[in-house]
Amino acid sequence: MSKMPNNVKQPEFLTITATPVIEAAAGDGASLPSFSMVAYTGGKMRIAGFPHPVVVDLAGLSIPSQNLPIRLDHERRQGVGHTRKIAIEDGKLLADGLISRDTSWARDVARSGAKGFPWQASIGAQVVEAEFVPAGGRVQVNGQEFSGPVHVVRRAVLKEISFVDSGADGETTAKVAAQDPSQVTEENRMKTDVKDDERKTAETPAEDPPKVEAKADEAPNLTADDPVADIRARAAAETKRIAAIQAVCDGQYADIEAKAIEEGWDATRCELEVLRASRPKAPAVHVRDDDGVTGQVLEAACLMTGGIRGNDVLKTHGEKTVEAADSRFRGGIGLQELLLEAAWANGYTGRSFRDSRSVLRFAFANRIEAALSTVDIGGILSNVANKFLLEGFFGVERVWRNICAVRNVSDFKTVTSYRLIGKDQYEIVAPGGELKHGSLGEESYSNKADTYGLLLSVDRRDVINDDLGAITTVPRKLGRGSGLKINDVFWTIFLGNSAFFKTANKNYISGADTALTIDGLTKAEVTFMDQVDGDGKPIGVMPVLMLVPTGLSAVGTQLFKSLELRDTTASTKYPVANPHQGKYRVEVSRYLANASYTGNSAKAWYLLADPNDLPVIEVAFLNGQESPTIETAEADFNVLGVQMRGYHDFGVALQDPKGGVKAKGEA
Repeated sequence: MSKMPNNVKQPEFLTITATPVIEAAAGDGASLPSFSMVAYTGGKMRIAGFPHPVVVDLAGLSIPSQNLPIRLDHERRQGVGHTRKIAIEDGKLLADGLISRDTSWARDVARSGAKGFPWQASIGAQVVEAEFVPAGGRVQVNGQEFSGPVHVVRRAVLKEISFVDSGADGETTAKVAAQDPSQVTEENRMKTDVKDDERKTAETPAEDPPKVEAKADEAPNLTADDPVADIRARAAAETKRIAAIQAVCDGQYADIEAKAIEEGWDATRCELEVLRASRPKAPAVHVRDDDGVTGQVLEAACLMTGGIRGNDVLKTHGEKTVEAADSRFRGGIGLQELLLEAAWANGYTGRSFRDSRSVLRFAFANRIEAALSTVDIGGILSNVANKFLLEGFFGVERVWRNICAVRNVSDFKTVTSYRLIGKDQYEIVAPGGELKHGSLGEESYSNKADTYGLLLSVDRRDVINDDLGAITTVPRKLGRGSGLKINDVFWTIFLGNSAFFKTANKNYISGADTALTIDGLTKAEVTFMDQVDGDGKPIGVMPVLMLVPTGLSAVGTQLFKSLELRDTTASTKYPVANPHQGKYRVEVSRYLANASYTGNSAKAWYLLADPNDLPVIEVAFLNGQESPTIETAEADFNVLGVQMRGYHDFGVALQDPKGGVKAKGEA
C-alpha cells in the first residue's frame, strides 16, 4: 500500500455528501416526514484535507448502528431526526429515516424540502486506514476502476449524517415529494375523518367550539376541530413568547435572545440565562486541556497528519496514544498548533501564535527553566522527521547494498584488513599438539568513514502558513539527498576501476565474445574459477551474481530464469538448453552506463562473488549506522523558523580483485 504524498496532511475524519429524498410518511408515524437518500455513489469526491480526489471503499465502511442521529451542518445542537435503515447496495450507500426532532432545524429541513429546496446529505466518517494511488496507477474500488492520483479510504467508521446545502458527490440528484409537515398533518387527518364527521353531524347535536386561552409563557391548549383557529392560536402564542424574551433581554444579550427564540425557551428560562450572564466574571485565564497531550501524543498526531498509516503508528506508539491523538486532533494537527502545544507545556502563557518568536523559544525550551520542560519539541520533530527521512533514503536505488561488504567502524581513522595468504591451509598437528602458524601477507585493504551532511530550514513562511507538510517534505528531501550521495560516492569509486579490473589481475576479459550471451557468461565463469591464491591454488570461492547496466537487464534475466535459449540463425553454436539457468542472481544499476561517471559503459558487465565471502568493494558505517540521522532545532536568531540537519557517516573502498570478473562486452 502506498503512503500519502509528501505534502499531504491526511484527515482522520471526512464527510461524504450526497442528495436526500424527503417524503411524507404514511401509516404508522404519519405525522412525521420521512427521508431517504443515496448518501454516496461510490465514485470520486473532492474533500477538504485531501489534495487529490477521494474514493471511500464501501467494503471497509463500518456501520455501528442502524439508528444514527440526523443533524443540520454537523452541529450537535441542531437536531433533525434519526435513521431507521442504513445499507450498502449495488456499490452505493443508502439511508432512510424520520425527521423526528421537534426543533426549528427539523422544521426548516422538512418545509424547505417540501418547497423543492435541493438538500444534500453529509456523512461523517472516521478514517482508520487510507491508501494513496499515484499518477499512472489504477485501482478497483466499489466495482469501479479509478486512475491515480487518487486517495482510497480503505477502512472507516460511519459516525453521523447531516443535511447540508451542497456536497462533494455530484453524481446524485434530488427528488422531493413532501409537503409542509403542518399541512400534511391537518389535511391527512381531515381527509381521513371526513366521513365520520358527516355521520356524527347527523347523530349528535351541534356544539359551540371550545374557547382557547393562551398565556405568554406557555403553549395554548389547542383543538384540532378548527384548523384555522388552531394556526391563529399557535401564532399568537409564539408572538407573545418572543415578545416576553425580547423584554427580558432588553437588547443587551443578543446571543441569548437568538438562542432562546430558536430553541423554544420560555421567559423563565431566559431570565435565568440572563442572570448568569450578568454576574461579575473572574479575570480571563487561559486553561489548556491537557487530557492525554504528551510528547508521544503530539508525535503520533504529526505522523498521522503526515500520511503514515494508522497501523504503523499503532505499532510504534500504542493504541492509547493513537486514540488520544485522534480524539484531540481530529482531522490533523497544524504546525502552529504543534508548536503552541509544546510551548504551553513548557510554560508559555500566550493564547495565540501572534508572538511567534516567544512561541518558538518556549517550544524549544532554550531557557534557564529548560529542565522543567515537559515536551521536547526538538525530539518530537526529530523523531517525526526520521520517519520521513527513511522514506526518502530508501526511495532511491540501493543496488550498491547488494554487491558490497559492510564494515562497522567506531571512529574516522583509516582501518586496515588483511587477507590470509601463503600457509593459510590447516597443517597436520605433530605429536605434542603444537599448531603451526599461518602468515599475514602483504595484501591489505583499507577504508575510512567520512561525514556527509546538509542543512535545510522550515522558514518563517512555512510557520506562518501553518504548513505541517514542511516538517515531512524537508526530511524526505534530506533522506533522498543522503541516498543519492551514497550512490554517487559508491559508483564513482566502483567504476573508476581500471587499475582494479585488469588483465594482469586475471579478472578482466574483452573481445566480441565477451558480450552477455551464453558464450560470454561461460568465458567469464571460467576466468573467475581459474583464479588462484598466492600458492597457485584455486581460491575456493564461487561467483553468485551478475551486475549489469539497464540495457542488459532483459538478457541477464533470460540467462538467469530461462530453461531454453534458441538461436534461429545458421551460425548456432550451442544447444537450446540454458546451462546457466538459475546460477547467477541479476542486479541492475542505472549508474553503470551513466555518462557522468568515469568508466561507464552500456556493454560492460560483472560476475561477482558473494560480498560476505570475497568482496570487491566495501562500505564502512560509523557505529553501524547505515541510515542517515536528522536533528531539529530552532533556527538562528536572524532566521525565524526551524532548522533541520541531516548527516551520514560512511566510507567506500575497493577490496579484493579476486572477488569478481569484469567483461568488457565488446572488442
